[in-house]
Amino acid sequence: MCGLAGFLHHHWLNRRGEILRSMTNAISHRGPDDEGFWFNQPSGSAPQVALGHRRLSIIDLATGHQPIGNEDGSVQIVFNGEIYNFQPLREELIRRGHRFATASDTETIVHAYEEFGDHCVTHLRGMFAFAIWDNRKQRLLLARDPFGKKPLFLHERDGNLVFASEIKSILKFPGVDARLEENALWDYHTFRYVPGPQTLFQGIRKLNPGSYAVWENGILRETRYFTPPDSLAFNQHAEPADPVGAFLEQLDEAVRIRMISDVPFGAFLSGGLDSSAIVALMSRHSNLPVKTFSVGFSEAKYSELQYAKVIADHFKTDHHELIISADHMMDELPKLVRHRDAPISETADIPIYLLSVEARKSVKMVLTGEGSDEILGGYNKHVVESFAGAYQLLPKFLRRHVIEAIVERLPYRFRSLKTAVATLGLDSFNERMPRWFGALSSAELARLSHLRPTAPASNKTPPFDVSANNSALRKILYFDQTSWLPDNLLERGDRMTMAASLEARMPFMDHVLAGFVSSLPDRYRIRNRRGKWILREAMSRILPKAILDRPKVGFSMPVNEWFRGPMRDYVYDHLTGPNSKIRSYYHIEPLKKMLNEHMQGRQNHEKLIWCLLNLEIWHRAYL
Repeated sequence: MCGLAGFLHHHWLNRRGEILRSMTNAISHRGPDDEGFWFNQPSGSAPQVALGHRRLSIIDLATGHQPIGNEDGSVQIVFNGEIYNFQPLREELIRRGHRFATASDTETIVHAYEEFGDHCVTHLRGMFAFAIWDNRKQRLLLARDPFGKKPLFLHERDGNLVFASEIKSILKFPGVDARLEENALWDYHTFRYVPGPQTLFQGIRKLNPGSYAVWENGILRETRYFTPPDSLAFNQHAEPADPVGAFLEQLDEAVRIRMISDVPFGAFLSGGLDSSAIVALMSRHSNLPVKTFSVGFSEAKYSELQYAKVIADHFKTDHHELIISADHMMDELPKLVRHRDAPISETADIPIYLLSVEARKSVKMVLTGEGSDEILGGYNKHVVESFAGAYQLLPKFLRRHVIEAIVERLPYRFRSLKTAVATLGLDSFNERMPRWFGALSSAELARLSHLRPTAPASNKTPPFDVSANNSALRKILYFDQTSWLPDNLLERGDRMTMAASLEARMPFMDHVLAGFVSSLPDRYRIRNRRGKWILREAMSRILPKAILDRPKVGFSMPVNEWFRGPMRDYVYDHLTGPNSKIRSYYHIEPLKKMLNEHMQGRQNHEKLIWCLLNLEIWHRAYL
């Protein structure tokens, strides 16, 4: 797990070494163990190319220094991630005549590129972002893994290209300034994060997940090589004789191959089904107790430490616990916004970061449970969305002026019901998707804000290029897999762990496992109005009953109470105080009304307040 940076420029830069080192220094937290640089020697009209790398050493500690080249040095790579099938792929490439100088997975990509060209990405099973310069062909290949677990950002201007693992690195390049992209600001309010490929920075975008881009002759062309299989309607075919057993084998394999490491590792354990399943399967393949790390809060209803302890005791893990408070929030939030280069969309970012710092004291890599809900259908919305069509058959007057009006007046403890009714009432599938996670509808945003978009993300594809013949479940899962996951949850997982120089591996995000699950009928994911049926069934003989039967809680923080208590003045100062950078975006009276409703306990506007607070902190940090 590392950080990469580089540029391709047509004008000679006298300080190219200084520039590249400045870019890699900005992401040194991603790779504190080593650094490396490579520059071409251009002639004539050839561009100047620079590749930089910061390394977190996990595999091949002795010879894994980057950049790495092929036998004659004509192909050079900088790589961030892990390739879990690199050993069998390496053996295949050796049989085809390639010679290896290291034992690293990075060099495997170099020779796979020589053998398969741009389609080398389809031979890789893992998480990755990389840049390959082919000096003979004078072309640059950039690529990201199928689900976008590893980041790669781009800045193009006049045929020149700057790229890096994080935006802060690109901002170190001369002439690249931090300027607000206003359309992305509307999208941030609509989704609670900025959907790719845009970012909040003008001129800086993401390379899409499951895509590669080739720069050649001054032109960058992007190709999508992977589409999550849930984009297509289910195609009935013969099921495995034992689907649950086959699923367990696939998941077990996804866990096993992610335990390949030359350094100590462990697991994040929340006490929920997903992380408990990962720890259970890790215990099968480890001769030593698995190191587990859990975070909790003094507010008992938010803390899951007791459930994590059940799993730790059951599997006899080497268990570590951490408890955090509101003081942690105010102390860490500005720093974490800078680490993410964006507003923090989810409150869970802070406990994940603090837990990463704690875990890094004894390990360099952890396995986590991210992606299970988005692959297996684990949210309430995955069940409720199937009723959208029937609900919208009701007369609009009945929905809007009776049902929604009554539910809207309910106390905030009915938040789940309020979200479901408000969301089901939206006719547009595109608008319902972000609303399920507490974002504002277009009408609500128009009442609150002066902002007006010219090209809102809700009109873009993906994630709205799903087959019209698809089931409601597969449609919503496809949205999750192509937007919510890469642009929010996976981005969070990468930034918060790497901020602590810790690698995180996610077995549920294995694209082979996802393909298997998608090949099964919907009933293996949702059954009896409950999600993740196949995982529950597979774990029924492995996990304690207390974990299998407990309701889904989610990894959340008590910010609702903290906003009303120790953070009250902090919130008002940032959003309505004289030094607020963002108050000019909003109608002040609706903004104050929303804050007062929350502080008085009449409504729960926790997610909206969180979004606005983080946007303000981001403005103070960058603009």
